[in-house]
Amino acid sequence: MKKLSLAALAAGLLAGSSLNAAEVDINAIVKQAEQAAYYAGEDGRSAARMMITDAQGRKQLRQFIILRKDQSDGGDQDMLVFFSRPADVRGTVFRVSKHKDRDDDRWLYLPGLDLVKRISAGDKRTSFVGSHFFYEDVSGRNTDQDNFTLLEETDSQYRLQAVPKQPDTVEFTRYEVSIDKQTMLPMLIRFFDAKDREYRKVEALKVETIEGYPTVTHSRIQDLQNGGETEMQFRFISYDLGLPDDIFSERSLRNPPGQWLDLKE
Repeated sequence: MKKLSLAALAAGLLAGSSLNAAEVDINAIVKQAEQAAYYAGEDGRSAARMMITDAQGRKQLRQFIILRKDQSDGGDQDMLVFFSRPADVRGTVFRVSKHKDRDDDRWLYLPGLDLVKRISAGDKRTSFVGSHFFYEDVSGRNTDQDNFTLLEETDSQYRLQAVPKQPDTVEFTRYEVSIDKQTMLPMLIRFFDAKDREYRKVEALKVETIEGYPTVTHSRIQDLQNGGETEMQFRFISYDLGLPDDIFSERSLRNPPGQWLDLKE
């Protein structure tokens, strides 16, 4: 299943290119990128290894399994993330109900406290289990929240700029995303602060075709301001498993659906 990218871009003006708006449909480009990054197949499963490196070079490992099911193609989506390693996060579960018309619903189950914690909309751009990924990165930012322009088109990629419609709700003033023309996957996202300094970078380091779908299998997020980075690698990826709707519920937080999590890690 794919991790890194966009979600539903709005049409914008052309900038920094000799083409005109009639020749490039930005909305179509973004919808294709969204489809490639988050909606391959009707559902998906993968095992992930996350390596967190702080500014002093100290490392932490996280391992988990991701289950994802689309309720509609390019629309609402359900996701569960089950942590297995290390011991202090074993049994932790992250649940997302992704919505196209409102904020996503997110919950984190903490087994040590037997507590289901709701992640508020205001916390969606905070650290995901101590990594450099944000909660919003895992399920994807709803880019209906941004205005997009085309900065450049080359033989191999589109480079877009996104400006948030509600700048007071995020820590960035803009970001740039490079989309590969062949796969339509976002390959690089660069975030800029109020002084127009690049402070955060998201990269797809490796792409493989799995069951006919171009898939990001290795990604990295770097904190360019404070130092440190998190890399994520995906294995045992499969699509169109026929995952039942009823596993994407609060019940699965305390009682994980074992038959769908039986992977060799």
